[in-house]
Amino acid sequence: MKKKFIVLGVLLATFGFTKANAQINFGDKAIGAVQKGVTGFTFSNADAAALSKAAVDKMDAENEVAGPTDPYTLRLNRVFGKYTSGEGYTLNYKVYKLKEVNAFATADGSVRVYTGLMDIMDDNELLAVIGHEIGHVANHDSQDAIKAAYKKEALMDAAASQSTTVASVTDSQLGKIGSAIIDSKFSRKQEAEADLFSYNFMKKNGYNVNAEESAFRILAKMSEGTEASFIDKMMSSHPDSKQRAEDAKKRAEKDGLYKPYVQQKIVNTAPAPVKKATTTKKVTTAKKK
Repeated sequence: MKKKFIVLGVLLATFGFTKANAQINFGDKAIGAVQKGVTGFTFSNADAAALSKAAVDKMDAENEVAGPTDPYTLRLNRVFGKYTSGEGYTLNYKVYKLKEVNAFATADGSVRVYTGLMDIMDDNELLAVIGHEIGHVANHDSQDAIKAAYKKEALMDAAASQSTTVASVTDSQLGKIGSAIIDSKFSRKQEAEADLFSYNFMKKNGYNVNAEESAFRILAKMSEGTEASFIDKMMSSHPDSKQRAEDAKKRAEKDGLYKPYVQQKIVNTAPAPVKKATTTKKVTTAKKK
């Protein structure tokens, strides 16, 4: 079976939800009302975060998540774990043990990184990619995406009602929303702004900003292989990886920071335990006089 390389920020997955009767409460929200075009319906960033968390919780249950002592989790925590919050958002991180090359962040601040990505990018390149995904959260792209998904997907099966209130979103509706969130394609402008966010983050925190160009070069090279037509199709609404790499290079040149990046060693194994040094107590005996 051919290994599929999935474009960053785009997850091709189907949610297999089994508890058909489960419901997720969002309070007084007008599903049917929006479907009928009733004005006054609002969907706040808090609603987007709650719905995102529900969808990500489902995904976490459906995928193999690396445990707290797993080498991949240890690496992610070491590389990015100390960055847990920003202006208006709080982050949480997990690793999906999947071969796809992917990472995404959602409106509630959930960041999910695939082992397939961690296997081909070093720490700095990984920082650039995760920074990009967090940029979508910081710039409210993720919130906008879930709002659109809620209106497009959940409303399809909502009761045709003029009521302005509804108390729950079913698992079936959540499945549609979740798929739409992760499959959502950001605009070229949004992608460029997320790239800039990542670059500024790396620059601010003293990382090698040239790793951003390197990360996009890796993706561009992947798109030239057997999966080229697949990736080209998925990237139709996104900036080309080569162009994004060039843009990253120009930013570094403008700041006088450019230097061709050399990928560092990729370590996805747990560090060897440090052995405690043993000391031998020297016993001295008094000489007889």
